[in-house]
Amino acid sequence: MMEDFRLIKVTKGPKTLLIDNPTNYSLIGMGAQGAVFKLSEERCVKIYSNTLQAQMELEALKTGQHLSFFPRLYGYGDNYIVMEYFNAPTLKEYLRNCTYIPESFTRKLLYILNEMKKAQFTMVDAPLRHIFVLENEELKIIDHVNAFKRIHPVPLKLLRDLNMMLLKESFLSQVRKMERETYEIWQQYFKVNKLDYRNIPVYSGGDGEGVKVDSAISQTLIGAGHQGAVYRIAENRCVKIYGKPEHCEMEKTILLANQDLSFIPKVYETGDNYVVMEYLVGPDLNTFLKKQTTLPLVVTKLLLEIVTSQKQAGFKQVDAPLRHVFVTNSGFKMVDHVYSFSRLQERPLELFQNLHERGFLTDFLEQVKILDPITHAEWTKMPIPLTEEEVQMEIKDIPTVLPGKKYSGGKKDRGHKKGQERNRKNEHGHKKGHERDKDRNHDHDKKREHSGKRDNRDKKKEPDRIKGSGKK
Repeated sequence: MMEDFRLIKVTKGPKTLLIDNPTNYSLIGMGAQGAVFKLSEERCVKIYSNTLQAQMELEALKTGQHLSFFPRLYGYGDNYIVMEYFNAPTLKEYLRNCTYIPESFTRKLLYILNEMKKAQFTMVDAPLRHIFVLENEELKIIDHVNAFKRIHPVPLKLLRDLNMMLLKESFLSQVRKMERETYEIWQQYFKVNKLDYRNIPVYSGGDGEGVKVDSAISQTLIGAGHQGAVYRIAENRCVKIYGKPEHCEMEKTILLANQDLSFIPKVYETGDNYVVMEYLVGPDLNTFLKKQTTLPLVVTKLLLEIVTSQKQAGFKQVDAPLRHVFVTNSGFKMVDHVYSFSRLQERPLELFQNLHERGFLTDFLEQVKILDPITHAEWTKMPIPLTEEEVQMEIKDIPTVLPGKKYSGGKKDRGHKKGQERNRKNEHGHKKGHERDKDRNHDHDKKREHSGKRDNRDKKKEPDRIKGSGKK
């Protein structure tokens, strides 16, 4: 007897959807709107946390049932839709190793876009991860919640994804040959709406608030924190755009002066309010350690190298929060260095907190004692603070004295004073992970890419708090 999928509950959590699944139906996808479960080889069910979004997608699916590239609709209720299941790769996976897009796919994509326009959808667009390639190279498109809500007369997401895979130019050249009028319409749209990353507006959110960004911008937003927003602009590059020019000046100076350090991301270009740097492919260390039952010794070694290198390079703030460290093919890389020379912090306090939360702090300190007994002695001569209040007692804002920029291996000039930076606001930012694609917005597999997150370090300090918890 078939189990009743309606027993599955999907609700909105603080960061992701919460799923209560008492059935044996397997979860095959989850995004911002709902979760998808496989019912059979032909059918799946999407269960929504919001009944309004269920109705929006139902309306779109009903409208598109005559279209060959739409999933077949089998049934629905207030918070679910039963539809056709595709056991096939996405177009993003299919094109991963291509150096150009095959003309047959360009032709099919143009057909799909034209048919969507004829069906009077306002969002004439689809990211590559929502397009499935069946065995006969027939294309099918999922996720139509915003088909009548968002206005995309030009396929911004499709072009953005192709651009990241270095396939946009070959696609557009083929569109120009096949449908010159469509090509000209798209070019005119981009001409009127031209907005490169040097001019993307990012505004400071004020005390304790994240920066404000324009949600209509077509570049991939991979994170927004208290200092800036991070967009992926190419397969191997991203740009951090700052809400305050002084934060940009602080971070870009630190990054440029320390390009020789292995954990510092490579910088390609800087401006008054932005830094273009390498896009880090790989999970952040917090995500990585969630899957570990013990703390690998190599992780301790690499974290120890980062904090030791920071100290040797003259960083005033010595720390390596797990969410700011990425596990890449070329070793650990760390993002978010705005306050490295404007906060005095001699122990990696947030790292201690993070490891404690993961249950690894004791193992970490024991491994450090073996690897570097002197550092271990320095770190443990006072109790390790594990609460935010205790941590604040050890951190002091100091006048910002930035390192001089190094060019061609030149020496650092540490005498370049930038005055005092006494920011006691919640302004840390630059991380949400690379790649869990992210499109970390709509209904994706949320991927990790750098961007901003919490920093409670700028809360008001209370000088009479008692130091140290004594816990380890």
